Amino acid sequence: MRSSDGTTIAYEQAGTGPVLILVGGALNNRHSTASLVPLLEKSFTVLSYDRRGRGDSTDTPPYAVEREVEDLHAVAAATEGPVHVYGHSSGAILSLEAAAAGLPLKKMAVYEPPYLTTGGEDWQDFVEKIASLAGTGHGGSAVEEFIRHTGADFDPAMMQSPWWPELVSLAPTLPYDLILTGDGGVPADRLADIAAPVLALYGGASADWAAASAIAVASAVQHGLTNAIDGQDHAVASAAIAPILLEFFH
Repeated sequence: MRSSDGTTIAYEQAGTGPVLILVGGALNNRHSTASLVPLLEKSFTVLSYDRRGRGDSTDTPPYAVEREVEDLHAVAAATEGPVHVYGHSSGAILSLEAAAAGLPLKKMAVYEPPYLTTGGEDWQDFVEKIASLAGTGHGGSAVEEFIRHTGADFDPAMMQSPWWPELVSLAPTLPYDLILTGDGGVPADRLADIAAPVLALYGGASADWAAASAIAVASAVQHGLTNAIDGQDHAVASAAIAPILLEFFH
């Protein structure tokens, strides 16, 4: 399919039933949800797509959040009627922005949108550093810096793994995720326009910002709920979140 500015957006479809669009976060493409799709496809028509600049989707610079919002609208327009949406991390922020911009929506679930994680000069320095590395051919360094900044352990051995080149190939899109995050504040005024039910999820083993973000999102939208998933962190297991999504979207 093509987005409004002519960007080609690649997607895959599985299952039958109401449409559920999966929106991935940083360093993810449509294959990153491979373990989640089989758990949902018996109840939903599941659409997984490559955000612009990733996988088989093309890109049209300069980047703007509005263009990614249009991409998600294009994916939804390929179906009939309102859709369900599940967004993870920066994909959760993108999903919320699209909903605030009028995405035809039944229900939305978001997992740990990375609000309330940033601020100050250190954050701006980080954003500029990632953009510089990603824009000058140092994709591996950009990925490493990004992972370290999230607080996750970075094992240099991962650079020898068979999937490392794929992560490096996604490095040019890291600035997109950071632009989506903005200054780290919750855009409550925009989110107040979302009338569809929103379930804001976070992991019980995640950092404190995750719960704070979920609570703030649920408070900002018109019909918001929160739920903690015991024992999970930012890399939530498909088996842990699938039952919650199935219950909420039915």
